[in-house]
Amino acid sequence: MHLFKTRSDIEEFEKIPLDKRGLPDNTYQMIQRGAALNPGNIALEFFLQGTRYKNSVRYSYSNFIQKIHQAANMFYDLGIGATDVVSMLLPSVPQAHFTIWGAEAAGIVNPINPLLEAEQIAEIMNAARSKVLVTVAPFPKVSFIWDKVEKIRNQVPTLETILTVDLVSFLSGFKKGLVRLLTLKEKKRIRAGQHKIYDFDHLMENYPDSRLTFNRDIKPEHIASLFHTGGTTGTPKLARHTHRNEVFDAWVLGQYQHIEAGFVVFCGLPLFHVNAVIVTGLMPFGYGAKVVLGTPAGYRGEGVIDNFWKIVEHYRLNTFSGVPTLYSALLNVPIGKSDIRSLNYVACGAAPMPVEVFQKFEERTGVPIVEGYGLTEGTCVSAVNPKDGERRIGSVGYHLPYQPIKTIILDEDKKFERLCAVNEIGAVVIRGANVFPGYTDEAYNKNIWINLEKTRDRWLLTGDLGRIDADGYLWLTGREKELIIRGGHNIDPGVIEHPLHEHPAVSLAAAVGRPDPRVGELPVVYVQLEKNSSATAEELLSFAQDTITERAAIPREVILVDEMPLTPVGKIFKPQLVRNEVQKVYEQTIAGIEGVEQVSVVVAADKIYGMLATIRVRIASGYDRQEAEKRIRQKLGNFTIRFELKIE
Repeated sequence: MHLFKTRSDIEEFEKIPLDKRGLPDNTYQMIQRGAALNPGNIALEFFLQGTRYKNSVRYSYSNFIQKIHQAANMFYDLGIGATDVVSMLLPSVPQAHFTIWGAEAAGIVNPINPLLEAEQIAEIMNAARSKVLVTVAPFPKVSFIWDKVEKIRNQVPTLETILTVDLVSFLSGFKKGLVRLLTLKEKKRIRAGQHKIYDFDHLMENYPDSRLTFNRDIKPEHIASLFHTGGTTGTPKLARHTHRNEVFDAWVLGQYQHIEAGFVVFCGLPLFHVNAVIVTGLMPFGYGAKVVLGTPAGYRGEGVIDNFWKIVEHYRLNTFSGVPTLYSALLNVPIGKSDIRSLNYVACGAAPMPVEVFQKFEERTGVPIVEGYGLTEGTCVSAVNPKDGERRIGSVGYHLPYQPIKTIILDEDKKFERLCAVNEIGAVVIRGANVFPGYTDEAYNKNIWINLEKTRDRWLLTGDLGRIDADGYLWLTGREKELIIRGGHNIDPGVIEHPLHEHPAVSLAAAVGRPDPRVGELPVVYVQLEKNSSATAEELLSFAQDTITERAAIPREVILVDEMPLTPVGKIFKPQLVRNEVQKVYEQTIAGIEGVEQVSVVVAADKIYGMLATIRVRIASGYDRQEAEKRIRQKLGNFTIRFELKIE
């Protein structure tokens, strides 16, 4: 076992060339290799309800491989070849895993977020040229998914077959009969029309489970999956992942985190997301570990958070992944008598972790949090704090072995100028076997690659800004691509701005994130009106609510300004708008604390942190200064923007 405590440990590990490591060629081989460690071990365990978490369905590795064989053989028989696409519109259920790995064995899988609007789903499927769709049959709380399928299935010309997963199969006794009766009328709405429609499980049982019935030599460079990368306008951005991308990222993270057979991983993130598929999917499967899949809605499932520590005890969980909002929610759930000593560590990504949440969680549970960094274009994970070494709060740790990260300075034309010095902020670039080959639409592949110092090595511009300290830790300081991250959900500002620009009263619109202690950021939009226009902020907010198709992107507030801040070349200077929001939120937060008489906040760019809030507070006479300062620091610790506090 190789321990990764410092950057030198990574360098030592990298002395053996990657091509000598004996990685499987594809995801099918990787899961087979994990299953061979002990075919009788449990690969996947699923419970339908958070309130009845002890009622589960188990699949041994032997069963799991059989299901993958059957799914792959079924897809092949439905016309799926190496370049054909199976789209998946499912909640987190076992059939999602059968679909993902079966589709990758036969062709290409395209997981889609069921919470997207129907039109967005149709756009993704058309961009992917989907041939088969696996979705869910009408069932309480998920019937809206079939409603969307019914609405758009005739808008995808390449779609030939629809397979439906009936969740009634996970019920028993009286409840099974009752739900079957309640959904009977809805299921009658499933009409074949121009598509072949089958029950997923019933059809799959007709296929051999001992082997793949077709001959396919799956090469590492073959495309395994197409993941959509968040809210976009126009043609969706579908990131292509090769089999080597997925195998390598799962393998190297498993090495870094010491995943072994018998390890138990909880999956509460949705299976349309790369973290759930790779970190709490392929990685444990590739090492013969067990995945516990908790409810179709994951962490959002009724009773999951309230019973989470009991779930940890019952399943003897060793780790789970989440976003900062999950850890905030778990702080409100008493551990009580639950035995959570099985937890080795937990992982956090997708958004910065507030220091106060980080410290409180570790103090209360005794479980270390490992913060990491990744992006869909890098398959999933690119950097992680060392589980066995020093974890630096606020950083995302070291780059994983064989996938270097650098920070660089770009010139005015976005071309490489030079490498950054230690702790100098620059554009974050990555390279390695985890980096995707590009988007399906070539228009999106322009200007995302860069060569450093006239070398032939191609690096990916991530769109993030950061600095690397003297010990090799990466600290993210901002985003060039201006995404708003709400509870781990990436929101493209264009999804907000483009509809508002259609309003006749709007001259300019600029959406930014407002700091929020619960979800990290909430979208707000600044608007400059056309001359002589009298539209109100309330009218524009109502217009936004009616026209913005992505629910998470609906702005919390419309802020009218006389003039937008502009760069010398006339572009909207969004950093100033972000600083305005930080200033307002910090001032409101501090002003509400007992004993605070006066507060002023100045937010400015910073060479080390990207942005720094300088705060001056006057404490009212008769109040304890140290106690007031403690309360202020606790409140501001729920945010991620650095601050300097001066008490008068």
